[in-house]
Amino acid sequence: MGKLWFGGPIYTMDNEREAVEAVYTEDGKIKAVGTYERLYHDFYDKIESEMNLKGKTMLPGLVDSHMHLIGHGEKLLRLDLSQMKSPEEVKEALKNRTANLSTDEWLIGEGWNENQWVNPKIIPRAELDEVSPDNPMILTRVCRHAVLANSRAMEMAGIDNQTPDPQGGVIVRDDKGKATGFFLDTAQELIKQAMPDVSQNYLEQVIKIAVDDLLRKGLVGGHTEDLNYYGGFLKTYQAFINAINGENQKFKAHLLVHHEVMDDMINEGLSYRDGTNYVELGAVKIFSDGALGGRTAWLTEEYRDDPGNYGFAIHTFEDLEKLIRDARRNDLPVAVHAIGDRAVYEVGKLLKKYPLKNGARDRIIHGQILNQEALQLLSDLPVVVDIQPTFVSSDFPWAIERLGEDRINFAYAWKTMLDSNVLCAGSSDAPIEDADPLAGIQAAVLRKSSYDEKVYTEKERLSLFEAVKLYTTGSASAIARESERGLIMDGYDADFTILEEDLFQTGPEKIHEIGVAMTVIDGEIVYDASSEM
Repeated sequence: MGKLWFGGPIYTMDNEREAVEAVYTEDGKIKAVGTYERLYHDFYDKIESEMNLKGKTMLPGLVDSHMHLIGHGEKLLRLDLSQMKSPEEVKEALKNRTANLSTDEWLIGEGWNENQWVNPKIIPRAELDEVSPDNPMILTRVCRHAVLANSRAMEMAGIDNQTPDPQGGVIVRDDKGKATGFFLDTAQELIKQAMPDVSQNYLEQVIKIAVDDLLRKGLVGGHTEDLNYYGGFLKTYQAFINAINGENQKFKAHLLVHHEVMDDMINEGLSYRDGTNYVELGAVKIFSDGALGGRTAWLTEEYRDDPGNYGFAIHTFEDLEKLIRDARRNDLPVAVHAIGDRAVYEVGKLLKKYPLKNGARDRIIHGQILNQEALQLLSDLPVVVDIQPTFVSSDFPWAIERLGEDRINFAYAWKTMLDSNVLCAGSSDAPIEDADPLAGIQAAVLRKSSYDEKVYTEKERLSLFEAVKLYTTGSASAIARESERGLIMDGYDADFTILEEDLFQTGPEKIHEIGVAMTVIDGEIVYDASSEM
């Protein structure tokens, strides 16, 4: 028995503005699309319920192609510093949180961003010690490529002024060689390894909290990278399986597998796309460079606001090549974090040297800064670039300070990539940015900074149709499921995002204000806004 959906605009996303009158779903699949009259006639003896949209708009289910789902859940639970406008405001929030902690309990904050402060300084360790001398403190920067730690946390981690920088990371020191409490990229792990382990029950609860929030935002799925940070592969993988069990929780989670736990996955007899209907394993995740905000993204030219600094590679070229070869020996695609143009180019060369032969797709995560050579490589490869449209909203105008005006034309160059036949998928990188896909769609169309309301590199604006495709067919293409997800078409998964208004008839400035009416997975309503009223 199935459902007949009708009564509002139903956009297939196969062609621009292509809409159908009705959709019939059964057993989690779309069985037919067409007119209400024809579908009712063809399936009248099987229709269990008629779902009248009452003017609401149906899209293929929106999917975030790159996020950190557990991190998103933890941000909802932890001290959120992302909206604070000064170091004083941050320190006051820390002081208030410390008052409720027991001795040696960790104070964990998420999302600080000095670029949105009037005084954009990095808070020194001495000031953190004044706030909390007895509680270890770790504060993750919005990019998640840097943390601040106080002296108690450093003491518990066994870090002093003589501790050497790890490969691919920096312990920032002052002019006297004293560690400031600021840790970049892989150096973060020196602090994190001292934190207490979390339980599997905690992970399951955080996953459920995150999924509930994502469903409210209209997301039917997300591609996430979490498997190397919470006590090992099997513990975290099992937490996903238990939390998203398809019975009391549905969500289509695609789990990237950090290279450090690839062997753990293989030793469990698992590989790409293994799992359940709702939790499946994905590509091998590799970091090739850092982030633009912390000036650790790997560039071909030096940072304009930090002469002599080109960023750095997380791995030596030889080690990066070995990681990709190791993945290929197991017939696995890779998903490589690459923000700077040098990183994108070097990764692209390796993907060309070691092509996939099994129909899966490699991914470049971010691809924020390109040059002509890197773009040409991407256009020649069967690779998908996971882009984050809201980065333009939050990174400009300070990105110009990092890169200079001459390089901005190849930064966040989404339209250029699409016109060069580079497949792109839409994502938030939550908890770094808001996971709301409508905010991402709006940002892709407007390219307007949230700081000064100016439009940056207008030529890279996407049409609304192109922007929505990032989160539908784009995300499906990233995992080579474009023949079964991302469109409203016969045989596709019955995953829908139903909006209160028609976003194709709404002005682009108002897209983020459109409410999510329902989220539907496998033909089942998993979120209904009317039930929350």
